[in-house]
Amino acid sequence: MASTPLISTAELAASLSDPDLRIIDCRFDLSDPEAGERAHAEARLPTAGYAHLNRDLSDLSKSAIHGRHPLPGMSQLAASLSRLGINRHSKVVAYDQDHGAYAARLWWLLRACGFQSSRVLDGGFAAWKREGLSLETGDTLAAISTHLPERLELPKYLWLDAEAVASGLQSQTITLIDARARPRFRGDVEPLDRVAGHIPGALNRPFLDNLDANGLFKPPQQLRREFEALLDGRSPSTVVHMCGSGVTACHNRLAMDLAGLVGSRLYPDSWSGWITDPARPVAPGD
Repeated sequence: MASTPLISTAELAASLSDPDLRIIDCRFDLSDPEAGERAHAEARLPTAGYAHLNRDLSDLSKSAIHGRHPLPGMSQLAASLSRLGINRHSKVVAYDQDHGAYAARLWWLLRACGFQSSRVLDGGFAAWKREGLSLETGDTLAAISTHLPERLELPKYLWLDAEAVASGLQSQTITLIDARARPRFRGDVEPLDRVAGHIPGALNRPFLDNLDANGLFKPPQQLRREFEALLDGRSPSTVVHMCGSGVTACHNRLAMDLAGLVGSRLYPDSWSGWITDPARPVAPGD
């Protein structure tokens, strides 16, 4: 089921009877952290569980050093996955409201921890509802619990900390791609973090550029052309993705995988983590 990081609404609708299927609702609103959970209670895809960005997919206790959405601890993540009924045999489909950025966070965490059968619903809840497919409403169903007997591990070669990013930029061995919108990258506006601008040497690829006018991912061939133009001859394996807090960075990682440009990594602390140390350089403009 996971030969591609995406799944269409039609394919998912045809798979609902699969006993190994686990659908996870990742809807979230940065300005209202409980909005996604409320939306889940009102209407959700059939059998979907809910993963909260702050409680399940991040460890906010580490925010002072690692930014707004630090990676979750592995015991924390294992407990969340167990609560959601996810085990090594599960075929996980993550979705959010539409663009897939929050769903991509769960997708990346699962893939990084060795869960290969995980995908993101292309177009999310909006596409599913637009097509008139079945929804559950009312009280949330009782969670399907499971147990992950082994300790989860997030291999260090899949992500970089701030020191490795700084070293890689200095030695020109990494290509840092920032997924934030252009005005935030330039430092023209900064609605979320206390410092505006970007990491010197970073390139900008707003994650919404991965989507077409209908809110679906662009075709793989088009994504490949666009990323190759940005890389300008650099190897995909040099790419390190970042954003404001390590969430939408996963969207660019997914888009590169979809395009067949594999081997890129993540800087999960991203901009909000970088600026926790005032000694780190900041650049305005392009």
